[in-house]
Amino acid sequence: MGIRGEGVLLSDGAPVDIPRDAARDAAREELRKAVYHQDDPGPVARFMDWLGDRIGRALDAVASPFGGGGGTALMILLVLALVVGALLWWRFGAPGREARGPGRLFDTATAPDSSARHRADAEAHAARGEWADAVRERMRAVVRSLEERTVLHPRPGRTADEAAAEAGRALPDRAAELTAAARLFDAVAFGNRAADRSSYQTLVDLDDALSRTRPVPVPAGGGTA
Repeated sequence: MGIRGEGVLLSDGAPVDIPRDAARDAAREELRKAVYHQDDPGPVARFMDWLGDRIGRALDAVASPFGGGGGTALMILLVLALVVGALLWWRFGAPGREARGPGRLFDTATAPDSSARHRADAEAHAARGEWADAVRERMRAVVRSLEERTVLHPRPGRTADEAAAEAGRALPDRAAELTAAARLFDAVAFGNRAADRSSYQTLVDLDDALSRTRPVPVPAGGGTA
């Protein structure tokens, strides 16, 4: 069966019949011409339309159990975002904060200070209410004092945890306090934990107690493997 061509006649006046399949193919070929697609969206626009459609369907699916509507879906997504954000904050801390593990106890780029100097610096910070700096300096005073007394052998690059572990073997009665002090130092110095007068006083008490404790000397090399 063909398609009668309107207005197309043969020389004898008979109308022209165009086969249906040929007409369809001809129409398709005509529509493929660039002139008909000048205003068509590009690949990026088509992808964005597709993505928007999928997101819209997802929002509708989320909102439908709660009565539907874009506003409901948006509120649900905001609540989910807040929950995820809170979990990330709890796990990794404040956004933008550098993730750091325990670092060196002393600045190896400068000449070592005496324990007396570290104590004096700690007291000066404490007098100004600079508790984080006071905690850092007092912990350094504790470890430097142990080195001066040969309880610890001086070792560049030592961390607070390493110092506490080594000193705990020589001072077993104070091992738990030394470990707690090292964790406090790391949290304040490298974890951005807030310090206060109580934090500082903990280290002052430990420093005083260690000065009255008779140690068992640590073997050369710090007693580590």
